[in-house]
Amino acid sequence: MREVNENASATADQRATAEAIERGGVGLTVSDLLARVTGSTEASVLPAESLARSAGTAPTGEQPKRPDAAAPSTPDHPVAPSVPSPAQPHDPGDLAAAIATVAGRYVPAGQLAPDADFFDAGGTSVSAVELVSALEDELGVTVDLDEVFADARPVALARHRLSGTAAAPTAVPETPVPAALPAVVRPAPVASPSDATARPEDLSQILADLALADRLPFVASPEPLPPSRILLTGATGFLGSHMLLDLLRHSDAHVYCLVRAADEEAAVARLGEALKSYALPWSSEVRRRVTVLPGDIRQPHLGLSDEVWNTLTHELDSVVSVAAAVDFLRGYQSLRTSNVLGALTLAELAATGRPKPLHHISSIAVFNEVGIPSMGEDDPLAHIDRLIAGYDQTKWAAEVALRRARDHGLIVTAMRPGGIGGHTRTGAYNAQDLSSGLISAFGRFRTVPAFRYLNAAPVDWVSRVAVAVVCEPDAWGFDYNLTGVPNTLDDVVRDMAFGGMHVRVQDWDEWRVDALARLEADPIPELTFLSRVLQSPTALKLCEATLKGPASVADRTDALVEALGLPPAVRYDARAQLKTFERLAGDGLARLPHKDDQPYLWFTETTRGGVGPVDGSPDTPCSMSLTLSIASMHQLVTDRRVDVRGEVTCPALHPDPLTVARGDIWIRPEEGIPQRHGLRHQLLRYRLELTDADGGRWWLEGHKYARARRDVWRQTRALTVEIGREGEPASLAGEVVVPADSYVRDQIDGIKVDPRLTGQEKRAAKLTWLAWFGLEMGRGLVGPFARAAADLLDLRRTQTPTEQHR
Repeated sequence: MREVNENASATADQRATAEAIERGGVGLTVSDLLARVTGSTEASVLPAESLARSAGTAPTGEQPKRPDAAAPSTPDHPVAPSVPSPAQPHDPGDLAAAIATVAGRYVPAGQLAPDADFFDAGGTSVSAVELVSALEDELGVTVDLDEVFADARPVALARHRLSGTAAAPTAVPETPVPAALPAVVRPAPVASPSDATARPEDLSQILADLALADRLPFVASPEPLPPSRILLTGATGFLGSHMLLDLLRHSDAHVYCLVRAADEEAAVARLGEALKSYALPWSSEVRRRVTVLPGDIRQPHLGLSDEVWNTLTHELDSVVSVAAAVDFLRGYQSLRTSNVLGALTLAELAATGRPKPLHHISSIAVFNEVGIPSMGEDDPLAHIDRLIAGYDQTKWAAEVALRRARDHGLIVTAMRPGGIGGHTRTGAYNAQDLSSGLISAFGRFRTVPAFRYLNAAPVDWVSRVAVAVVCEPDAWGFDYNLTGVPNTLDDVVRDMAFGGMHVRVQDWDEWRVDALARLEADPIPELTFLSRVLQSPTALKLCEATLKGPASVADRTDALVEALGLPPAVRYDARAQLKTFERLAGDGLARLPHKDDQPYLWFTETTRGGVGPVDGSPDTPCSMSLTLSIASMHQLVTDRRVDVRGEVTCPALHPDPLTVARGDIWIRPEEGIPQRHGLRHQLLRYRLELTDADGGRWWLEGHKYARARRDVWRQTRALTVEIGREGEPASLAGEVVVPADSYVRDQIDGIKVDPRLTGQEKRAAKLTWLAWFGLEMGRGLVGPFARAAADLLDLRRTQTPTEQHR
């Protein structure tokens, strides 16, 4: 928040702390603040330009513009095709200008101010790599890629580069320490020398940003009524788009969506494309209840005109903050404008004019400290100096700043999702979510790192609960963990084995090295971000904390879900992930079980009978010796299909047995509906591609039918077959039957299961197959009898119009 109420009265201690930071140390020095927070007496003084940004002023060289503002004038440092001199400037200002000139070629606008963030200007991870190379080639400036992600402003890069020769900043005279300090959420333990800690300059900026919350106006409580006009940010994101549709489905509210775009037409188009990409509707009815506002949470007043801002302050009755920059490589300085200052600007909107509750989507990342003992909804958050990743730091800072806004009367609800998994029905997923990236790697490489818990839930459940909180006044003002039921390592391994994906558990470091080697050998564009995460020391700390952290506890969320009659939280297991895995596999991010893999379960089937010319006598003996297998239960649930290998012996085709090159069996195809309105209901359909010893190719089509007759036992064993050469009609037809004495021996007692499974898992696999197959056969056999019974009980004396046309 960069425009605040200058006349707001101050609470003595917090105001003294805030103003001390904002004035550059008149009062309490940043060194003293850092010493109180981290237990260290060594801390760098906050740079003047950082203080200016934290106080809300525009950085030198670039004034924030609203989308509808006029184009900026020519910058102080014009863009040139190349840097004229390869010599490295030694003055910090000159070096920053030279770096900005080079960096400007890698952002959409073609230019970058020295104190503007490279990523906020549109730079990407790929262009950051190119920038590092260009700086070394053209300026002789060696910059580590992690430095760019930590703070991507040219002035910061120049300062880091010259830090060895730059003069030390002037110390600020110390003053007495106020009695109250910015809230530190958990008492800091004694740190060992090996403990990784946050950068002092980041801690300085965090403290300055927290002080901005103390300058919010004091407000009265809003009316405890379901909202009718809601501002929603982040509606083009994965969670935000689902929340938009849930708000429309489960409330009568009109929703104002803030969308980053140049004008309203572009904003509407962007929102529509985002909804469609997640398999969500963008219909005229949805459009009627949505007002799209072009704006930007990084700008003062959200990039809106004064007229629109003032209108919203008086008309809105709820603000829902979902928008955030989700990037696990960028540092605090690079992410704070979106994730911290944007949240404070929304707090300013909620506190101005008509009192409004603010519902903030935070993250379980506020607990991402390695070794944290618990993650309950009211448990202390992580120590800020132990959060290394910029994303974790910004989510922590935003939540703590909004907690301080509660002291001003603002109703703030914090909702903390963990990993947000794909939709359980549509399979829509967020390709840039770390959970999706890890699950993709698990399924593709068949390896998993050892972890304690995965706190993840499907997006449809997270969205539904979050919207329920927004619409229920009694739920406002509390903290909620929207993490579902945590998955253990055993849960994940068992689910993947059940799906035919048998994985090997590795140590974290071993898994990381192995995954990087595989991604390098077989690059997957959609998993490039995961590769960069696994190579970043900063992001690795985030991953380590995520995988080694405790299970999230969500007692308040569970009680709310039960009270409102919402679907209870369930484990995000193989069944819930089914559609998502299919989409991941379709997009090349995961690999589903294949018939060439080690079968999950298999058994043999032997048939004997005779065939002959079509419409002739089946005098030629014919037998089949087949092995039926499934790669996973996923195959049965989705395709209802069994893989077939083996041989067919028929002298009428060839003296030697024919090999099954490819074979499939479908169980109750088309739900067993009779073909050509006949009385035979399909139980099984066989389709085999055969190859003889001379290279000739044949096909075999077979069916097992159910009829309303008493020979039910034979119906399950008798197979009507047709055989012909490839590309030609059937030349032979007949029937083969499974011998009664081999059916139970081979297809029940003779079931084999993947030897990699444990004894308990093998028994579960057998019972699951027999229960599923038995149920399908039972339904198929009952169908003809039910149809016959319906015909017998039909006592109508006249035909219906439909029957007359038959």
